[in-house]
Amino acid sequence: MNYIIAIDQSTSATKAMLFDEQLRLLDRVNVAHQQFYPKAGWVEHDALEIYRNTVKTIELIAGKGIIGASDNVSLAITNQRETVVVWNKTTGKPISGAVVWQCTRGAEICKNLYQKGYANIIREKSGLLIDPYFSASGVQWLLENIPDARTLANKGELLMGTIDTWLMWKLTEGKVHATDYTNASRTLLFNISTLDWDDELLELFTIPRHMMPRPFPCDSVFGVTTVEGLFAKPIEIAGALGDSHGALAGQMCFEKGLGKSTYGTGSSVMINIGAQRHDPPQGLVTSVGFAALGKVFYAFEGNIHCTGATIKWLVDNHIIDSPQVAETLATSIPDNGGVYFVPAFAGLGAPWWDPDAKALICGMTLGSKKEHIVRAALEAIAYQVKDLVYLMTSQAGIRLKELRVDGGPTKNNFLMQFQSDILGAVIARYPIEEASALGAAIMNCLARGLMKSFEELYALQVPCSPIEPQRDSITHEQWYDGWKEAVKRTKSVTK
Repeated sequence: MNYIIAIDQSTSATKAMLFDEQLRLLDRVNVAHQQFYPKAGWVEHDALEIYRNTVKTIELIAGKGIIGASDNVSLAITNQRETVVVWNKTTGKPISGAVVWQCTRGAEICKNLYQKGYANIIREKSGLLIDPYFSASGVQWLLENIPDARTLANKGELLMGTIDTWLMWKLTEGKVHATDYTNASRTLLFNISTLDWDDELLELFTIPRHMMPRPFPCDSVFGVTTVEGLFAKPIEIAGALGDSHGALAGQMCFEKGLGKSTYGTGSSVMINIGAQRHDPPQGLVTSVGFAALGKVFYAFEGNIHCTGATIKWLVDNHIIDSPQVAETLATSIPDNGGVYFVPAFAGLGAPWWDPDAKALICGMTLGSKKEHIVRAALEAIAYQVKDLVYLMTSQAGIRLKELRVDGGPTKNNFLMQFQSDILGAVIARYPIEEASALGAAIMNCLARGLMKSFEELYALQVPCSPIEPQRDSITHEQWYDGWKEAVKRTKSVTK
């Protein structure tokens, strides 16, 4: 048997998941790591702790008794994307804590570049916005503020990488310094057209090129490891990609026009825009979606602040007793009665980008009831996804074929039907567990030749009952016009 141990190294924990050669999830283990907040706005991880936890999870999953002595085992990696480590290649030790994607210590560096007019050139090359969310400013900050870091970097003593790179380097005992195109595309240093580190971007962030890992397609064999002697013979590290990209691949969005939306506290929406990159709409980004079988697929991505958080607000404020009640109340009335709920509790994210906006419920009359507010709250989740999808598809000149969804709110049948109606597209709720890890396992299978085409992978897809649009588009466009008017009111209130 061929077994794949997929490492999912996330912001809060490291998971190891065991898949068989048919990509069935057999078992999983989870080990949390500490979060460090040295100063206001700073967030760090201990990269050595993350590596130790990775080894521990592999050890635990390998010891479950499923893998036999004669079975073939390999590793795949998916990871929190923008978190970055800088380490001394001689000692093997990080020069500081890993700078986490949530950390804002690089904000002044980004602000300075923006004021000097570099936003457009950075966007043209990397597809990204200048923001400390991405890796580059964190690395520059470390080189400028950690004693002797700049001197050591100039001498070629320091290396950098996202978490996938760090784990590969440690697992191979320093033999492999590599990353994949998706993680590279989230650093602000990678040219997503040439698929290589960009000298001009490196110079802007004052990072020596010799610190950079070598970038590869996602379906590459990166190296071999014994995991510190756990395996008698070296096993391959094959398949790597960032976690959101892993979910795109895990949802098998291998064709242009297929997209995924994860409904959590907020929502991440990503759409495969095909083999040709496009400049993203304002407020969104373009990244390498994934690269496999000799092809590179690009993706638009946008993030919404409040989706599942809106339902939680209803519960916390005793409007409903539980999330399950929301569907019952929403379906007890024929429409929203003209009530709109704009959940700008943390400002408005993409595509509106108004951090000062405040949440608003409007359109109520003496006839409005709790049911109308609850329904409007659920509709707002769908409208926000529609905002992003419309921008993405119109900018890339494509039609959304299908939106593949995951996350707790997808259990709400009213919400999913309304989402389908308002998008005019099929919603697919595939019963996928651990979509990011599955994406890494898929890349592992392609890297090792266990699968040779996307068609073979489609054959393994678990059937789902697609949700198709039911209502006429004219009605939904009128409802959507009402939503856009409500957003305008929200923005005007903050002025």
